[in-house]
Amino acid sequence: MASAERGVSAPPEVVFNTAIDPDRTSAWLPEPLRADGTPATDISPTELAARWQAAGDWAAEIQIDPADAGGARIRLDLTGGDAPDSLVDEALDNLAQAVADNLQAG
Repeated sequence: MASAERGVSAPPEVVFNTAIDPDRTSAWLPEPLRADGTPATDISPTELAARWQAAGDWAAEIQIDPADAGGARIRLDLTGGDAPDSLVDEALDNLAQAVADNLQAG
C-alpha cells in the first residue's frame, strides 16, 4: 500500500465533491482505477470519505479533513500491484489541479 497526504486551499466539501464527481475522477485517479465515469463504490458524505475498487486488487481510499484557514487535508491510500509512492503523489497533484479548475469554473 502507498499513502500520501497534502493540503489544499479549498473547503473540504469542495475537495470531496470534486474527488467523487464521476466526470472528474478520470482526471485524477491513477490509471488502474479510472472507471470512465463509474462512481466510487463506497461514499460517506458525512465523513468526507470514499473508496474505489477496480477489477483485480486495485483500490483507492480518500479521506478529506478540515485544515487551517478554511482549507482541507487530503489523505489517499492506494493498494494494488506494486503501487509506488510516486503514483499516489501524482494522483494528489492531479486532484489538487481538478479542485483548482473546479473553483475557477464555479
